[in-house]
Amino acid sequence: MELLKAGDKCPEFELVQQDEKVVKLSDYKGNKLLIFFYPRANTPGCTKQACAVTNAKAELAALGCDAIGVSADTPKKQKNFEIKKELGIPLLCDTEQQMCNAFGVWQLKKMAGREYMGIVRSSFLVDEEGVISNVWYKVKPDATVPNAIEALKA
Repeated sequence: MELLKAGDKCPEFELVQQDEKVVKLSDYKGNKLLIFFYPRANTPGCTKQACAVTNAKAELAALGCDAIGVSADTPKKQKNFEIKKELGIPLLCDTEQQMCNAFGVWQLKKMAGREYMGIVRSSFLVDEEGVISNVWYKVKPDATVPNAIEALKA
């Protein structure tokens, strides 16, 4: 599996979000886009990350940037997450791991002595033309927003 890097064209995607509306990369053409991948809705680290992005929505918008979250959860789980945590961003449902594989975040993970495939928390900044400008694999939940804002202001 090849990891993406700055300068790569952003992989195309078309997935449903928590309200079962289709979201595509082309919906964001002309804007910058923060895409953050998280392992599972309603878990502590994922909640911290998604809430931080929601709280920074206005600051990101002022810098010309939209944000979307992606996990392998179903629309129902994503909707529950949105309501429970009062999130204000699209949460894409990659139940078949197509987008996760395209971005290189579906990887072998190890926890408590067992190995399994899952999402490695990562985030990507995409420019107005659909080119990846910044990549953060294995990002800490509380680093997603500061990394993006620093890159957007650079």
